[in-house]
Amino acid sequence: MDQQQLLRQLAALSTLPRPILGHEVSLPNYAIGIFHQHPWYQLSYATQGVVTVKSAKGHFVAPPNQAVLVPPGVAHGVHCTPDTCIRSLYIAADTLPWQQCQVLEIDGLLRELIVAFSLFPVEYDEAGAEGRLVAVLLDRLRLAKSWDLMLPWPQDARLTPLCHYLAAHPDCRLPLRHFSDELGVSDKTLSRAFLRHTGMSFRQWRQRSRLLAALPLLEAGERVTDVALACGYDSLSAFIVAFKELLGTTPGDYLSS
Repeated sequence: MDQQQLLRQLAALSTLPRPILGHEVSLPNYAIGIFHQHPWYQLSYATQGVVTVKSAKGHFVAPPNQAVLVPPGVAHGVHCTPDTCIRSLYIAADTLPWQQCQVLEIDGLLRELIVAFSLFPVEYDEAGAEGRLVAVLLDRLRLAKSWDLMLPWPQDARLTPLCHYLAAHPDCRLPLRHFSDELGVSDKTLSRAFLRHTGMSFRQWRQRSRLLAALPLLEAGERVTDVALACGYDSLSAFIVAFKELLGTTPGDYLSS
């Protein structure tokens, strides 16, 4: 099904038939990369592969033990790696507390609840066992831990092309001076612009971009050493330290989990 067909189906869906929609072959389980919005939450989740949600404010990345929650009314596009198994949900606007996009932890129980729900009929029995499972799923979701797997995206005309380039080339090792010369500004001016428009220094932003780029490569089964080199790290130890700082675990432990 192409993107325009998906958008037409989404436009025809004025309300959710139940508080959650997420049958395995229903609309939430197709990645719509074109920016769109809707009056309900979307939990973008994959049991296999990596999901990336892009909004005006940032790029949010979720491997299989995390999911991206998009609040009602937030314009976004969903992208995924090849062979991704999507198990996403549309969730009624009055059921969850968040007003900003979040990357939420999906523990073992929540994963099984989502997978079980994906087999329910679209108009599941709210008064029976299916409705009780949905209530537990929502309770567990409200308790889910947030992760900082987000890359802030600038709205500055100078920074946007630069950030697109760095995100597409995580192995780029060109220094700040190279980019400031290209833009015709001083290093200090470019550094201040990064901090003002992303909340991060140039170095912090590039490191976050590299680490998020590493997740699909690790999920695809590439060797940790190869991933470190592909993401611009001079040494495996530096990659491991940075990875653990962001994700709370080493790349090796991440793969085994």
